[in-house]
Amino acid sequence: MVTRMIDLRSDTVTKPNQAMRAAMANAEVDDDVLGYDPTAFRLETEMARIMGKEAGLFVPSGTMGNLISVLVHCNVRGSEVILGDNSHIHIYENGGISTIGGVHPRTVKNNKDGTMDIDLIEAAIRDPRFEICYPTTRLICLENTHANSGGRCLPVDYIDKVGELAKKHGLKLHIDGARIFHASEALGVPVDRLVRVADSVSVCLSKGLGAPVGTVIVGSKVFIAKARILRKTLGGGMRQVGVLCAAALVAVQENVKKLEDDHKKAKTLAEGLNKIKGLKVDVASVETNIIYCDISESANITAPKLCKNLEEHGILLMSDSSSRIRFVLHYQISESDVHYALSCIQRAVTGVPSENGAK
Repeated sequence: MVTRMIDLRSDTVTKPNQAMRAAMANAEVDDDVLGYDPTAFRLETEMARIMGKEAGLFVPSGTMGNLISVLVHCNVRGSEVILGDNSHIHIYENGGISTIGGVHPRTVKNNKDGTMDIDLIEAAIRDPRFEICYPTTRLICLENTHANSGGRCLPVDYIDKVGELAKKHGLKLHIDGARIFHASEALGVPVDRLVRVADSVSVCLSKGLGAPVGTVIVGSKVFIAKARILRKTLGGGMRQVGVLCAAALVAVQENVKKLEDDHKKAKTLAEGLNKIKGLKVDVASVETNIIYCDISESANITAPKLCKNLEEHGILLMSDSSSRIRFVLHYQISESDVHYALSCIQRAVTGVPSENGAK
């Protein structure tokens, strides 16, 4: 019988803590669709302030936040957005920008660090002289941190250059900032500085910050007014939404400061995995809370089989392929959990117990 559960599948698996539950139970609420929920207003105002933008809007998910943002900027069907070929919007959001918004994705190769070469972005911008043939480029999207690159951080000078490029060509810039607070902490750069040149940002509160539900998109007052209408169209208008926003406020107030510890635990886990024969982690690329671990053929075990084996010991993981596993740290994973997981993984891969054991 499993008595200890260590969930490393994602940072979306955190459970609301007692402070969040108390805030939800005591939240002051009203009908947000009719125009005003006081707790939602507090969250939206606070997130806009933190991000250095004029206004914010609470939405149920990061996927909806990105979709709304793209559709506001690309408000004519047949518009085109430039984004990374390995980005969350392109890979994991059901092609919503195309199927719902009629927006054409123009992909540029993501580098290992999550960036796209500036010259390739510029080359992807359509020449307006041939608009009779091409979609009209209206938007560039970045993702920070870049999840599929292992939680790598886009540095501020790079973001500024993309912003300058967008402005030069009369385009908008949207940042998928699902883990933007992770990037801010890891880079030592204030979060508002990271998004200064962005016209809109989606900030997920249910990933690293540990809220049970929600994302806030921020931008200008005009942008948010249009986004509010689209939220209703997409079914994201909710009534006494302050019950959810109350937990999100606790997450913002209490959990941002815990991200540094998440990054340290990720480094400890990455270094430990890299010492296990048959496993390989590029430790230098572990900048935040995400780790990708490759399994060599010599280990004689596949990623799905290893995940299944570890599940019997209460350790939950996700295989990214037959030979790769993703680990994601969050504030409800302790240092002891990390060492216990390493001990179980070493035994599962090599048959030899770890010297560290469980702490």
